[in-house]
Amino acid sequence: MLYLIYLVFLSYLALSVFYLAVFAVAGRFGRADDRYQPGQVRDFGKIGVLIPAYKEDAVIVDSVRANLAQGYPADRFELIVIADSFQPHTLELLATLPIRVIEVSFEVSTVSKAINAALAQIPDHQYDILVVSDADNHMATDFLSRINTAFSQGWKAVQGHRVAKNTETSVAVLDAISEEINNYIFRKGSRALGLASSIIGSGMAFDPVLMKRGMASLHTMGGYDKELEMNIVLSGHKIGYLEDAFVYDEKVAQQAVFENQRTRWIAAQWQFLKFYFRRGVTELVNGRMASAFKVIQALVLPRVILLGVLLACTLLGLLSADSTFLILPLTSLLLLVFSLIIAVPGYLWKRVTMREVMLIPVLMLRFARAIFNIRKAFKSFMHTPHTSTPDKPTDTVRMS
Repeated sequence: MLYLIYLVFLSYLALSVFYLAVFAVAGRFGRADDRYQPGQVRDFGKIGVLIPAYKEDAVIVDSVRANLAQGYPADRFELIVIADSFQPHTLELLATLPIRVIEVSFEVSTVSKAINAALAQIPDHQYDILVVSDADNHMATDFLSRINTAFSQGWKAVQGHRVAKNTETSVAVLDAISEEINNYIFRKGSRALGLASSIIGSGMAFDPVLMKRGMASLHTMGGYDKELEMNIVLSGHKIGYLEDAFVYDEKVAQQAVFENQRTRWIAAQWQFLKFYFRRGVTELVNGRMASAFKVIQALVLPRVILLGVLLACTLLGLLSADSTFLILPLTSLLLLVFSLIIAVPGYLWKRVTMREVMLIPVLMLRFARAIFNIRKAFKSFMHTPHTSTPDKPTDTVRMS
């Protein structure tokens, strides 16, 4: 009986790796949905940029100033800071800037509550497009222009290309690499295979009515983006991916913050599966693969854990008399490593040293601890603090 259970477990790991490999290869050689050329579009839609911010006094003013420097007509976009638990001094500074501030307060704060509170104050047709940006995000100066072009071509939902604006620590480098792997697999890879791109919580844009419907009924404490993505796909819309529409995002720089963030993400993934697993099975049975794959994606173990588990299983296989217990995890491990390698762009390989390689086992342990701490994320919103400034000028990163 134990033999069968272990074989099923190894098969699950192998299928997870195969899933990642297919999408990684598709992402590496496929195309995104960029069709932007400067001056191509003359109709500038009105864009509202929602910036949900919880206790982000340290970064919000600098981010707002950076994001006002768009190469998009100033009268055709508006930054909307959704200010939760800000200091009075910060609110005074924001009041001097040409933006809109919506103050919110909750007994238990979450991003989804903040966004829904703002959406309730925004009429359906006040804006043609709604963009969501994190408090620390700096949009490239052509970001809104690229978003507008995509919507003029018929898109109702798109995800931009979020990249790191800081790589000053080894943790930040590895976090940046993880982000880019996600971009290749779950965004560009998905689009190359004709599926909807995944969204990631910021650097994304929606038709206002579609967004409001998708945000109307959410179940999870965190990870609202997974539910919003699922609701949009279930409504029959695909989500595009704009590889050249850059948003510069602060990566976690410390191990403790990494563990805290992953705890929140794992809890969100668990809650998503809890509420949507049956629906995903139904979609799969009925042949609606676009929505079914969103649930299948959530069943795949986080890559850091997958690496650690496969390595452990391979070592155990060396002690087994049955070659299956060695060949299956070893093959899966090698395929996973290959998939991850091809999904990392060249500019980040230049940042990798032996120090980053030696940190991977440490982060594996941190990730394991995060799994055992997910109960914390069910009870309260685990905020990720932002403090850093870019270590590279914006608008200079181009993928290679």
